[in-house]
Amino acid sequence: MAARPSDHPVPPVAERRPTERTHHGDTFIDPYEWLRDKEDPAVLAHLQAENAYTEARTAHLGDLTDAIFGEIKARTKETDLSVPGYATHTAADGGPGQAYWYYSRTVEGSEYAIHCRVVATDRGTPPDLENAIVGEQVLLDGNVEAEGHDFFSLGAFSVSADGRLLAYAVDLTGGERFTVRILDLTTGELLADEITDTAYGVAWAGSEHLFYTRADEAWRPYVVLRHRLGTEASEDVAVLTEPDERYWVGVDASRDDRWIVLGVGSKVTSEYRLLATHDPEGEPRLVAPRREGVEYDVEPAGDRLLIVHNDGALDYELAQAPLTATTHEEWQPVLPHTPGVRLLGVSAYAGHAVVSLRRDGLTALHVLPRDAAGDFGAGTDIEFAEELHVVDAHGEADYDTPTVRIGYASMLTPDSVYDYALATGELTLLKQTPVLDDPTYGPYRPQDYVQERGWATATDGTRVPLSIVRRADVALDGSAPALLYGYGSYEISIDPGFSLSRLSLLDRGVVYAIAHVRGGGELGRGWYESGKTLTKANTFSDFVACAHFLLEHGYTSTDRLAARGASAGGLLMGAVANLAPDTFRAIHAGVPFVDALTTILDPELPLTVIEWDEWGDPLHDPEVYAYMSAYTPYENIAARPYPAILATTSLNDTRVFFVEPAKWTAALRHTTTSSEDRPVLLKTEMVAGHGGVSGRYKSWRETAFEYAWILDQITG
Repeated sequence: MAARPSDHPVPPVAERRPTERTHHGDTFIDPYEWLRDKEDPAVLAHLQAENAYTEARTAHLGDLTDAIFGEIKARTKETDLSVPGYATHTAADGGPGQAYWYYSRTVEGSEYAIHCRVVATDRGTPPDLENAIVGEQVLLDGNVEAEGHDFFSLGAFSVSADGRLLAYAVDLTGGERFTVRILDLTTGELLADEITDTAYGVAWAGSEHLFYTRADEAWRPYVVLRHRLGTEASEDVAVLTEPDERYWVGVDASRDDRWIVLGVGSKVTSEYRLLATHDPEGEPRLVAPRREGVEYDVEPAGDRLLIVHNDGALDYELAQAPLTATTHEEWQPVLPHTPGVRLLGVSAYAGHAVVSLRRDGLTALHVLPRDAAGDFGAGTDIEFAEELHVVDAHGEADYDTPTVRIGYASMLTPDSVYDYALATGELTLLKQTPVLDDPTYGPYRPQDYVQERGWATATDGTRVPLSIVRRADVALDGSAPALLYGYGSYEISIDPGFSLSRLSLLDRGVVYAIAHVRGGGELGRGWYESGKTLTKANTFSDFVACAHFLLEHGYTSTDRLAARGASAGGLLMGAVANLAPDTFRAIHAGVPFVDALTTILDPELPLTVIEWDEWGDPLHDPEVYAYMSAYTPYENIAARPYPAILATTSLNDTRVFFVEPAKWTAALRHTTTSSEDRPVLLKTEMVAGHGGVSGRYKSWRETAFEYAWILDQITG
């Protein structure tokens, strides 16, 4: 292991103030619940002491952190431009109006993107990406918006259908509550309209009405409101209010700008309403009433609706319905259910529809042509050669388009943007994210690395996939360091994409692997269903099985294996630390959901009731309570040696409160018997949210620190 100071600083010791929590005849004594109050000076003092301790214990990593940060920076084209997207706006008479190319660019030394547009003469002549763009109009400069603030994030960015107005939403604390402002793009002046305390997203109906959502005290978006420009926000009208605390609401505009789409959803049920944009003050029409356990999405497709649903279809099917549909009985199959092929969504265009799906653990795209009557013919897949990859339909702003924008990457191929010609199937590469030469490691050459699929065997015999990348010259004799990443919740898939920063690990000989554990969506809906509620323990045992696969196949050894996960993946990290502490040398848990039972028991906490469909309801169900009690990391720490632990969190995180890792690290120090070279560290960002620090350079610096800590633990 790397050299460490002989005199370690003394870690902070949180005061133990026992409080009782009793449910279903079971009492848990919680000594650290007092750490929840972030307004308490004693709590802030403890977090600051933890930060000071972490800084002292990692002071020797300064040079390595600087080196990794320098590598990320050197490999990044800091002044760069996204691929411009074409959009035609609506003229005053309702016909086609001015067209623009929209894009964002970054400037060396600046933290945030600059959002721009330029007048388009025709679709076939995009701006020259390599030279200054004549006639550029800056719509929003994130660096100007962020000036004077430690945090900045956009929650909405939407140009009105006529191209005259920009509505955007900003968060300056990380608390995910936004302020919406409206910019007149013809004059460059902000309108007097300002809407505070909004949630994510806005949708325009014409250029006079703006729809948005607001969250309640539990951070649940519960209401869609309509704002008429020129009026006070206090006069805004509630268009849709959802009283059931298990559900949240959302709002969007259809691709053809004819409809406002209002959605209501829980973890297992959904329903949609449509409102014509020409009648923004009208009454939204229900597409199909909610039915418990049935999820569906609605995509307006000209003279009909396209609907992806799971009614009698575990992995979902694609249906169509009349534009006037008001019940599921009007749905007619377009792509019938195929077990093992998980349909994720559909994007409709005048001449085609593009279906996003998942098959054999990988994403894929299926294109359906439409005839003159708008009916769908036999479809075709967009093929890619690499064994492991990720592909998605970025989509087009225009409903009538000859091409569709495609995003593609693999663990070896940097993020790439293609145009797919709907008529011919031709793929045209528009841009591949450049990886510049690193002064130490030289140019990036994909042929110097290999990506491969592994299959671990879980304790119940289930085969669990891994995606693995390493340098081709790494010996598979157990001597290499390795990092295993996992998530495994909410049917979220961790796909085998490209990471520029990950090169700093690979070029130091680290094997990087993703464990596609149950609870994620990699192998379809059944894969998710078998890793939630009363089968959640499969997520944890799958991850350990993936670690054993790496060990048994010579990728690494226990003293060189680290694990990493964040949010619900942080719960995974806490669980495997208890389940298999001897398997890992180090664990990094980001914004970790490690006090899961306490959180899910309290319906007053943000998002708790919504989460009952994912984890179960331990407040009312003793079986769920007992099951969660057996795995929640904070309550199952044992008096035995543990891996080195780094927990990172943010004071303003509204999804996983900082108190969870604060309590967990205090309990780990109090209970475990780890040696001094396996410290328990807590690092709290004092101005940030669930996603951590904002700004690309700050984010690179944070990644560099985390990688340096991991490397220090697993290399020697």
